This record gives sequence, structure tokens and C-alpha cells, in this order.
Amino acid sequence: MLEPRLAALLRRLAAAALMLLAAPLALSQELAPEVLMRTVSDEVVASMKQIAPGDTDKLAALVEAKILPHFDFARATQIAVGANWRQASPAQRERLIEEFRTLLVRTYSGALAGYRGQAINFRPVRARPDDTEVTVRSQVRQPGAEPIAVDYDMHKSGAAWKVFDVRISGISLVATYRSAFNETVRNHGIDGLIGTLATKNRGG
Repeated sequence: MLEPRLAALLRRLAAAALMLLAAPLALSQELAPEVLMRTVSDEVVASMKQIAPGDTDKLAALVEAKILPHFDFARATQIAVGANWRQASPAQRERLIEEFRTLLVRTYSGALAGYRGQAINFRPVRARPDDTEVTVRSQVRQPGAEPIAVDYDMHKSGAAWKVFDVRISGISLVATYRSAFNETVRNHGIDGLIGTLATKNRGG
């Protein structure tokens, strides 16, 4: 289901994911989005140092506890499913969100295994105080390689800022999933997509 270019794109999230790892929810309610992400990056590196290489269980637990609270999975799933979201029943939508969330746990756990101490630089967000959607722009710098542009589309959900899409070098993570999801729905329907995601999440 997941195209080779999607797998390669997800591998490049290794360093980019890290600035979301260690922010307590209180911080996300108090700080501007780019300040929040800059503040937590040092804590993230410290957290990673406590995990032995190859310890996938601890990586998954870290993703579950620290990354996922900062994502709006309902909105991300709706965007990923695209126009097909309208034909999904409420029960199917709940299953899609659940399976997409599980898929991202697996995705980020694999990505974090490739972290090698890359430096992350953030740019100031140009937004008005009453804006409820912003893009946090950053660059991931690696020795001997061109910097990678990583942008986070975020919106305010209550008092907290939530991520609903990540773009790497201009390529949207959610939109990349959408092309694969649309093909599955076209061939097998919404239940087919749910089944495909469930199989993938079980390691199939």
C-alpha cells in the first residue's frame, strides 16, 4: 500500500520528528508554536540518549507518550482520506482515525531509530495574535548534506497547538498518504482501506 517514495519520505522524518517529543501539554498551551518546538528540542535529544539502539518497544512508547499528543489525528486522517471521507460512516471514521494513529506510531518509531544527532533550526512564525493556523518552518542540518526544509502545519485546538500535516522539502506527508489511500478505496472501498491499514499495523 505504501509507495517506495513514501517510505523514503518517512525515513527523512527521523530528525524532524524529534522536536515534538518532550513537550508537556502545559507548554503547548502557553508558548507560541515555534517557541514550543524550539524549547523541547533539547529535551528530546536527552530523551533519546536514554534509549538503547534497536529498542523498538521504548521508541514506540516514547512516540505514544510524547509525539502523538501534539497531533490532531481527526483532521490529519480526514485530509489523508480526502473526498472519500464523506462516504465513510461515523463508525468507519473512528476506525480510520484509530488505524491511522497506529500507523503513525509505527512510522515515527522507525524514523527515530535513524536519529544521528542532526541539528534543527527554526524560523520565526509570521502570524497575527488572533491567527488559529500557522506554519512552523525549520531546517534539519546534517554534516555533508544539504539542509532539509521541514514545515509543520499547525492549528489551535482549544488552548493547545496541534500538528495536522508535515511537509518535507515541500512534499506533504498527509497528501502522500492520500494518493495511496485513494487507490485502495477505489479498488476495495472504505472497509478495504480500514482492513489494509489494520493488516499493515499488525506487521502484515
